[in-house]
Amino acid sequence: METVTHTFAPVFDGASRVLVLGTFPSVKSRENRFYYGHPQNRFWRVMAGVTCGNVPQTLEEKKELLLTGRIALWDVIASCEITGSSDSSIRSVVPNDIAGLLLNTKIQAVFCNGQKAYELYVRYCEKNCGKKAVRLPSTSPANAAWNLERLTAGWREALGPYLL
Repeated sequence: METVTHTFAPVFDGASRVLVLGTFPSVKSRENRFYYGHPQNRFWRVMAGVTCGNVPQTLEEKKELLLTGRIALWDVIASCEITGSSDSSIRSVVPNDIAGLLLNTKIQAVFCNGQKAYELYVRYCEKNCGKKAVRLPSTSPANAAWNLERLTAGWREALGPYLL
C-alpha cells in the first residue's frame, strides 16, 4: 500500500451544471494524468452517449465533451493510501475541497460514479457541501450487471434534466 496524491485538476467552467465524482484515479489514469484512463472503463463512451457526442480520444476532446455538456468532473479523494487501483483498499482519506468548488460555480447537482464514490462523498463531503449526491451505476468494467446501453440510459435519465 502506498500513499498517493491526486495530481490533476477538476474539469469545470462557468457553464457547468452537474458534478460527476469518482473515487480516486486508477493507476492507468495516474499514468495518463487524466480521468478514466483505462481503456476498459466505459466512462467516456457513457458521456458520449449522454451528451450525444462522439467518443473522445484525446485529453482535449475529453475536456471539450464535458464542458460542452455542462458537466464538471473530479474525484472525492485528494490523497489516500491505496494498493494499485483497488477502491476497496483505500485508507487514510484526505478529501478534495468539493464544497469550495460548489460554492464558486453554478453546479446544481452532484452525481457519484458508483457505490464507493457515493460512500466516500457521504462520509467526507456531504455535510460541508450541503448537497445530497445521487449514486449512479459504476462505469467500471467490474460492474458487469450493467451493459453499455443500460449504463448510458441510466446516466442520461439522471443527468439529462440538467444538461438541456
